[in-house]
Parts: sequence; structure tokens; C-alpha cells
Amino acid sequence: MEWKQIEENWVLTPQKPKGVIHFLGGAFFAAAPHVAYSRVLEQLAQNNYAIVATPFLNNTFDHRQIAREVHNSFRKARSKLFLDYFPVFGMGHSMGCKIHLLINSLYKPTRAGNIYIAYNNYSADRSIPFFKNLANTIPEMSSMEFTPSPKETEQIVTANYQTTQNLLVKFVDDDIDEISTLAQLLQQKFPKTVLLQTLEGTHLTSMGIDVKWQAGSNFSAIDAIAQWVKQEIHKNNQTLELVLLAWLTKQTT
Repeated sequence: MEWKQIEENWVLTPQKPKGVIHFLGGAFFAAAPHVAYSRVLEQLAQNNYAIVATPFLNNTFDHRQIAREVHNSFRKARSKLFLDYFPVFGMGHSMGCKIHLLINSLYKPTRAGNIYIAYNNYSADRSIPFFKNLANTIPEMSSMEFTPSPKETEQIVTANYQTTQNLLVKFVDDDIDEISTLAQLLQQKFPKTVLLQTLEGTHLTSMGIDVKWQAGSNFSAIDAIAQWVKQEIHKNNQTLELVLLAWLTKQTT
């Protein structure tokens, strides 16, 4: 299977798909989800889930606009691929979770379930590197905030979110996610169908860039560092993949 670009989406299509996974990446990696999250997405495709990874640029504070554009792009790709009759699962990482929450709440698409990995809904000054330093240089920035704001996002989800089956994944060494907050919010709406899983890993564990590193004829310190980086990237990927597949299997059988 090779990645193909369909209606601006990156797509993997197994011959006999069980369902469709609509994937959205985190803020700084969302522009190339097929690269940044290649390992986990390709593993899911090998287990017969069609992957539609929609890229987006985090170049606006208006997250409603991003949600609208992503939703429309996915619908076009799904129709063009003749996947309209397969169950659809949303899956997001970090900011991608927020965009999925907005899509589900504002447009109410039919979803068999959603997967939220390391959800992040922080304000602009906490999410954007050097925001406070830039605000000191550009005073207008000090009053800028994402729309909807974190609080408004929670209100929108509480009032409008209707997808009952949800898997939430939190990593032990992740101090910037808000999965626990999201779990409380969704469990109030769907007390029996929200599963929270806590796994070993960090905020970037779901990223699975397969580092292609060929050591030289004389193994050097640089080779050792490269091997260590590769091991660190992948050491918790397999556990995450098993959890995702186990939950998806329950929803499709």
C-alpha cells in the first residue's frame, strides 16, 4: 500500500476495508500527517482500515474555520473513494482532537466512534511557543485568543456532541495534555461508553516517523545516538497500536 493524495487528503486504502479512519494530527505536524504519523497509520491500514489523513495549517486562531475546511475536505475524499457505506472513526492527536470535537459538535456527522490521543485545548498563550515574548513586542497579540476559546469549546461539546463510543488515550509522561478533563466531560454525557486508557509514553508517542538510518562501516557515536533516537520513538508505539486495534475491533464486530 502506498500513500495517495485525494482531494488534498493523504489516503491508504486496503482492498477490503472494515472501516474508515479520519485522522488529524497535532498543530505543528498536521501539515504532513502521512509522514509524522506514518507508523501508526500504516499499521492500522495493514489491519484493513482505510486511512484518510487530512492535513491542515495552523495559520489562524479561528479553529471553527479549520474544522469546516477539514470536514469538507474529508467528505469529498470519502465520496471519491466510494467509502460512504463504511463506518467512520475520527482519530486525532493533540490539537487534532479539538478539531474533531468541533466537527462532531458543529456538523454532527455520522461516526461509529472517535479516538482522542493526548488531547490539547490550552489557550493561545500556553499553546504557542514564545507567545508571551511576541506579545511584549507586538502588544496587539496580548488580546488574541483561539476561537472558540477553551471554555467555549467545552460548552459546545457539552451542548452538541453526540458520538457515544469514544476511546481516550493518555500518556504517563505527558504534562501538556488534557485528556482527563475531556474524559470527565464525555463520561457525564455517556457514562458507559467512554474508555480512558493510560499508557507509557510522552505527548509525541503517537508519532511514528520511521527513521531510516544506515550505520557506517565503522559504528560511531553519531550512529549510536541515531539508534537510540529510533528506539525512543518506537518503544511505546506497539502498545498504542494494540490498544487502538482492540477498541476498533469491538466497534466493528
